Amino acid sequence: MSDKKITDRDYLFVSAMLKAREAAMLDRDKLEQMLSAAGFDESAKLLAEGGWPDMTGQSSAGVDALLSRRREELFNELERVVPEKQTVGLFRLKYDYHNAKAIVKGEGAGVSAEHILSRAGQVSPEKLLSAFQEDDFRFVPGALGGAMAEAKGLLARTDNPQAADFLLDKAYFAELLRLAGEIESSAFPAAYVRTLIDGANLRTCVRCQRMGKDPEFLQGALIPGGGVSYAQAARGTVTQEELAGLYESTPFRQAAALGAEAMEGGPMTEFERACDNAVNSFLDAARRSGFGAEVVIGYLAAEENNITAVRMVLTGLLSGLSPQRLRERLRDTYV
Repeated sequence: MSDKKITDRDYLFVSAMLKAREAAMLDRDKLEQMLSAAGFDESAKLLAEGGWPDMTGQSSAGVDALLSRRREELFNELERVVPEKQTVGLFRLKYDYHNAKAIVKGEGAGVSAEHILSRAGQVSPEKLLSAFQEDDFRFVPGALGGAMAEAKGLLARTDNPQAADFLLDKAYFAELLRLAGEIESSAFPAAYVRTLIDGANLRTCVRCQRMGKDPEFLQGALIPGGGVSYAQAARGTVTQEELAGLYESTPFRQAAALGAEAMEGGPMTEFERACDNAVNSFLDAARRSGFGAEVVIGYLAAEENNITAVRMVLTGLLSGLSPQRLRERLRDTYV
């Protein structure tokens, strides 16, 4: 095994490739053109002209399948060329834990989760299903197998799917932090994961307050490892002022202000959008970076945002939602 330290120079090729691709990425103007088109097929045609799969004539399920395939192909391609595969692993891991949660919840509800499992993770859904059904997680890599086994046992003992969810969420973010720590070329991945944790905890705090949950429940739901500490506030009810103070010097300042309103019954839509936009704002640092893991992470996050936006627009049009309703739901784009 080589002891050579990975540096930004090792990312020169992939950084240049991704920077060149940025020019073809979706921006707000392109999304606006899609929203202003004469219906679903015209919107899909505009998208196809930019190199996306041709989704004209597709159902919502067909749109989902084609977008999922685009994601899988992108992950596979970049994994072959990036110097540190963990940079792609940070994004794949989300789908491993999505699959784990779907399988565990399916067990609890007595239904099959196979139709909603993703192939974008690092572990095939068939392998996870087999491990779960056979109660043998030895060959599931990383912490995922142990987390699934623990969640399965917890669900069997308590019949509480939410508790199993919390367990898997904590395992997911802990493994994200571990992966980020293995990327030796840059401190940015770890900062990115801490930002994701801060956003997840902000959402959790607001939702718990809206539902009237007690401090013990909130403590059990919060994810450790972020940059914002709830150690004091979570001992009692988190007030609007405390929430705003916790996030005052973070990218989530505006989201926390909207969250404080949402805790008292205000709308959640603007708050949720502000949380996502705060992460996108943080990723602007990746956009400005010339080289390195930052470029890969920024690009992959942008592609994920674009896939989410395209799915929202196309499936929304298929469902008969108005362009104005869809505009209100769209997040800020990367470019």
